Amino acid sequence: MRASIVIRTLNEARHLGDLLVMIARQDTAALPGGVEVVLVDSGSTDGTLDLARAHGARIVTIEKAEFSFGRSLNRGCAAATGDILVFVSGHCVPVGTDWLGALCAPLIDGRAAYTYGRQIGDDDSNYSERRIFAKYFPDTSAVPQDGFFCNNANAAILKSVWAAHRFDEALTGLEDMELAKRLVARGLRIGYVAGAPVFHHHAETWPQVRRRFEREAIALRAIMPEVHLTRLDVLRFVLASVAGDWRSAARNRIRSTRRIDMLRYRWNQYVGSWRGNHEHRILSQRAKERFFYPEVTKKAEQDDWLRPLRRTPPHEGQQPEGEGKELPAASR
Repeated sequence: MRASIVIRTLNEARHLGDLLVMIARQDTAALPGGVEVVLVDSGSTDGTLDLARAHGARIVTIEKAEFSFGRSLNRGCAAATGDILVFVSGHCVPVGTDWLGALCAPLIDGRAAYTYGRQIGDDDSNYSERRIFAKYFPDTSAVPQDGFFCNNANAAILKSVWAAHRFDEALTGLEDMELAKRLVARGLRIGYVAGAPVFHHHAETWPQVRRRFEREAIALRAIMPEVHLTRLDVLRFVLASVAGDWRSAARNRIRSTRRIDMLRYRWNQYVGSWRGNHEHRILSQRAKERFFYPEVTKKAEQDDWLRPLRRTPPHEGQQPEGEGKELPAASR
């Protein structure tokens, strides 16, 4: 088995070096064919390509005019030589040296055709976003899982499966969920691997946060046409999410994110989501609560990694304190 790690980039120099260092440190005992890195770049000007070359990555380019998330991944996958295709965002950094092996294990032993791993934040992350991570990326694995949720910021798929079911190149986002939905419909299995965590770093302005959720909501319309948010839903979800964020922050003594910034994050999240899908048919209440309601489980709120932590760059040879230090192995 050989793994190809495909990274989409546009000006990712801030975290790419740490990501490539951690890739080089991975335990590859389960991958005797080795590991390659394929970087798909859409016009970086900040030193991203110099970093990639310095670490021996193969570079594939895509013009901004033809960029889509699915098309860029398809380009990288086509250029890859591995039996397993691993996707990681250029602003994500593996927590430990067993990330790659844990993410690929269900593919190697036949328990899943497509896997995705845990995502966590640190003190640079807005606390509201960390609670979103807690909702969608809990500390317990599910291999296989129910449903078709998936996220390509930290994922892996068999190349043979990708070759038969390529990513949709027309979507504005959520190409991972769209592919996962097709795979599940064909009887293939999706697996969530909690023991393959990455730090996911977002350094976005408020308009960028809003546009990200708007873009994903537009894509969700194509995947689930019944999804629809009303203005009343937006108001209800903003109020509930902010109240939940503030309560959780007080309970966990969070000081890294101001209350006003939690409010701003949630406002832009739900306004962006409304803009992306408000013209479509009414969603069942159960599905609406599942995809948009902000609350996380009581257990997730109590997880130690929700508390403030100090990030230590991986090139210093240390693991970050608190958040990634005692993560459980995948339970499968």
